[in-house]
Amino acid sequence: MFLLVLFTLVCMCFMAAPAAASILVKEGSSGEAVRHVQELLIEQGFLEGEADGDCGPLTVAAIEKFQEFRGLTVDGVCGDGTYYYLSGGETYESAEEPAAEAETEERDGGVVSGGRAIYVSATGYSAYDPGNGSRTASGTLVRRGVIAVDPAVIPLGTKVFIPGYGQAVAEDVGGDIKGHRIDVAFDTHEEALQFGRRDLEIIIIE
Repeated sequence: MFLLVLFTLVCMCFMAAPAAASILVKEGSSGEAVRHVQELLIEQGFLEGEADGDCGPLTVAAIEKFQEFRGLTVDGVCGDGTYYYLSGGETYESAEEPAAEAETEERDGGVVSGGRAIYVSATGYSAYDPGNGSRTASGTLVRRGVIAVDPAVIPLGTKVFIPGYGQAVAEDVGGDIKGHRIDVAFDTHEEALQFGRRDLEIIIIE
């Protein structure tokens, strides 16, 4: 019976396959996402010319100008966090999922002002996962709105914004959480599995 349960959990983890960031535009990128970012940069006066869908030096420079203007980490890469500011508080979704985009925008609860964007590898977790307890390292309940971090990178008590998830507070730690890695808490085991593992650009609020 134990082996059957373990096998089921493993299968569910593979079904919730690691997901890439919803948008990642950097030098050498090409395609519709690049074109969309270029259009936003042009509209806001950070880029001149036409949106050609190719991220070259001019597009990278425009992203850097925008990041400097908004007080973000200046790296010339437009991930989820930079895009969140560039789009005025929206999350990038494919054209086939407009409903999911609207739901995400409503849940995020408006545009966060200020902050520093960093890239992390994120995994979903809950109090109901095998081997987990109901309390964080800070003594609070494991719940949505909490993340587990490496305090050397993100100090406990830090507030962050995760596009597509919302605001969270660093209240937990973990033995396997080192460097630019976080665990994102959910209220149910199913939600944590659905989130899976993905690379994200998050915003450090304070």
